[in-house]
Amino acid sequence: MLRRFADWKLAVALMGFLALAGCTKKNTPNLDGSAGQAAPGSVGDFQTNVGDRIYFLVDQSTLTEEGQQTLTRQAAWLQQYPNVTVQIEGHADERGTREYNIALSARRATVTREFLTAQGIEAARVTTIAYGKERPVALCDAESCWAQNRRSVTVVTGGATGG
Repeated sequence: MLRRFADWKLAVALMGFLALAGCTKKNTPNLDGSAGQAAPGSVGDFQTNVGDRIYFLVDQSTLTEEGQQTLTRQAAWLQQYPNVTVQIEGHADERGTREYNIALSARRATVTREFLTAQGIEAARVTTIAYGKERPVALCDAESCWAQNRRSVTVVTGGATGG
């Protein structure tokens, strides 16, 4: 009887040790199921390896050369994953009226969508929304913040792998 109790106690101690060892594992998977890199075709892949946002100059909805390069990568990725749908979010900085910034951010979203469709992406896969100045990513009264808020963000809304 004493021998069974000792064996049981050893088994419980061993299970506790194994549970703790499992908790200290450093190579934990990302939310998309990969072990250190975003899985191909996932939202993480799009955001990290392609780039999900472009930036605009003050009071502009014209694409910069850097913006065009990012959108070209987005179009190539979207062609590789034809079941993915996206929404283009247009944004503006805090200067100007709410109405002006909604209109400006709508133009930014539209020009982004038009670029993607000109690259061969089906228009039905790309929707737009204008947020104006309502969703800033940076808050301060300086150009460094305003520049981050003058953007268009391509958000994967469906069809991506890995979650």
